[in-house]
Amino acid sequence: MISIVIPVLNEGATIRQVIKTIKKTSRKIEIIVVDDNSTDNTVAEAMKEDVRVITSSQRGKGISMREGMMAAKGDIIAYVDGDILTYPDNIVDLLTIPIEKDEADFVKSYFERQAGRVTQLVAKPLLSILFPELAHFQQPLSGMIAARKSLLSSVHFENDYGVDIGLLIDVHLQGARITEANIGKVENAMQTWEQLSKMSREVSRTILRKAENIPSENLETLGNINVIREQMEYSILESIEKMEKMVIFNMDHAVFTQDYLHWAAIAFDEEATYLRIQASVTDPVDRMKQITTLFEHRNLAELLEVADAIPVVPGIAAVVKELKRRGYVCGMVTDSYGCVARHIKNKLGMDFVFANKIQLVNSISTGVFTAADYFIKDEVYDKLNLFSYITAEYGIHAQNIVYVGDGKQDEQLLINAGIGVAFCPQYQRSAVEKIADKIITGLSLQPLLEIVPDVSVEKKKLRLPPVKIDKRQARRIGIGSLMGLGAAGLIYLAMRNRGADRKCV
Repeated sequence: MISIVIPVLNEGATIRQVIKTIKKTSRKIEIIVVDDNSTDNTVAEAMKEDVRVITSSQRGKGISMREGMMAAKGDIIAYVDGDILTYPDNIVDLLTIPIEKDEADFVKSYFERQAGRVTQLVAKPLLSILFPELAHFQQPLSGMIAARKSLLSSVHFENDYGVDIGLLIDVHLQGARITEANIGKVENAMQTWEQLSKMSREVSRTILRKAENIPSENLETLGNINVIREQMEYSILESIEKMEKMVIFNMDHAVFTQDYLHWAAIAFDEEATYLRIQASVTDPVDRMKQITTLFEHRNLAELLEVADAIPVVPGIAAVVKELKRRGYVCGMVTDSYGCVARHIKNKLGMDFVFANKIQLVNSISTGVFTAADYFIKDEVYDKLNLFSYITAEYGIHAQNIVYVGDGKQDEQLLINAGIGVAFCPQYQRSAVEKIADKIITGLSLQPLLEIVPDVSVEKKKLRLPPVKIDKRQARRIGIGSLMGLGAAGLIYLAMRNRGADRKCV
């Protein structure tokens, strides 16, 4: 099987057409879209094509490429950009057949377009001096490439504009057979001067850093060549300065039907230790630190596959869509990890995430936990501190926040929110009524739409899809035991309220 990896950032306008072109191949393929934390509708558009979508642990094309490689199931991996609408229908064949025929180890594309300014003024001159064997490549900065996973696993992915030239140099230094493939005419958006300046610096820096055994005086001369301007800092942040109405869901109790950390512990055969830590460690930060050590050496793809195996509350994506239509921004809070929460946020079309951090080095967990600053006040960890953080940073007061969580785990958040909604709470009726404004007891969030005011003119009736559990996905990551728990999770949430008299909405 061939894995096609598409790293994307804000390419909602083009990604579906790119996927449709790739699907025209007759070869057995899988398509993995690696979202670089886009702020547009890229994820939603990609998911319409029924492909696998994962979220990169942090911004940067190189990290997205590496994490796509980690998630790939195929022996051969091809990378294509997500913003080009002129790929030929046989793009997969062009990139991968030379590898399948053992004619090449690494395929680098070129195309019918005049080489860009960074290629002509920076990349090719430096290659001709430092790596003359590579100077003949027509498009050394092209991002459409292919290689076997074993080769890609042995090279370094730069996390900036230098990633493509860096891979070319690395495979060359390993003695790989490199060939070019003509993929026809390529058209994409022109870059700004600020982008070109940034690209110039990062491409030249990568080439210089990889140039070994070059006399120091030559490197000094090259390093003094003025090929770039001052770069503009690249910073695309999720902007919530203009938010006025906010809905926050507890990821583990109102989005997932089971707690993420518990499922991860089961997936990685650490459930007994996890339960022992939960029972014996009272301090929340110490508890999370010890739990996080259970996931040391697990890579991001494994962590995200666990999240994908957990059933979500039926219809939540449709409810979120309707809330956003009504003018609410929607997000999640969790004690677990931001890299996982952002992945789920993107799949469900939410706007933001408040979460802690698991330290990743080269996309592999070190087992180190870092508590988010917005959960800590006066050295005390409490998710309630998030409300004061939101007020201070974004001017949104707690009375303008709808919080959806569990009556037992989220007592103070439910009390202090403008509207506190207990979803499938574990408290008895008297306790729940004291802390929550509303209670939803059934396994559906649709009643939330009756609680949250609709200030729009038009109301739409939602159709809530059933939960689907992909058993093949679970088997691939060795978590067969999760599937029985997954099926039981829905039943558990639906039945755990029986025997208790609760106020229903």
